[in-house]
Amino acid sequence: MNAPVIIGPATLYCGDALAILPQLSGVDALLTDPPYSSGGQFRSDRMGDPRRKYFPNDSRARTLPDFSGDNRDQRAFSYWAALWSAAALQACRPGAFGMFFTDWRQLPASTDYMQAGGWVWRGIVPWCKPDARPQLGRFTAQCEYVIWGTAGALPPDASGKAIPGFYECVAPRDRVHVTQKPLPLLRELLRVVPSGALVLDPFMGSASTGVACLQTGRRFVGVELDPGNFETACGRIEDAHRQGLLFDATANTQEQARLTLG
Repeated sequence: MNAPVIIGPATLYCGDALAILPQLSGVDALLTDPPYSSGGQFRSDRMGDPRRKYFPNDSRARTLPDFSGDNRDQRAFSYWAALWSAAALQACRPGAFGMFFTDWRQLPASTDYMQAGGWVWRGIVPWCKPDARPQLGRFTAQCEYVIWGTAGALPPDASGKAIPGFYECVAPRDRVHVTQKPLPLLRELLRVVPSGALVLDPFMGSASTGVACLQTGRRFVGVELDPGNFETACGRIEDAHRQGLLFDATANTQEQARLTLG
């Protein structure tokens, strides 16, 4: 395992999550966007370049760095994901929240692998993209999902605040990663995690989860396999560390997220 890069309250590892997760402990929450191995209707489609699978009509997206691990078939994806989710569970404290992004094709497999890894499944949070490409004559596929659960029993609520179960946000326009998630959405999801908590992302990509953590006063540990994306992640975390705390850890609202993104 390579030595981690430590930037303020963030610790970043470049390597395979399955090799690094067993070295971690004391994690308070997991928020991650793993490779879905999705896209397309047939196996040949799913085996394609992720940039063309997910953004077939976006020439800008095809110039972004590629990422690995997104070409497994259904059975291999489920088995691999059960392994890393179990390893992530072992790194977490009892009662830790686990939040996993997925799309509609992999939603059934994702709720299965999460439970196979030992997490207690608690629900699904839809993320609606109001600017999704319209589908003529059929339902527009404009949602991704966050399946969530806990490492054992649900911890008692300490905030006393209701947290929405549905978010409407546009995807980042000036992305640096193919599947980059919007920061306002990530900040909203982090509201279930206390200020100062340690948040893990085993597939951090460009470290959007880490940036959201630093912006809201939380600590972060991230793992990324691809060196190019790891370098980008380090740069974004350095920028976030320089800017310091930008948002209250618990006071965000769905309306703030909508206004920020709209």
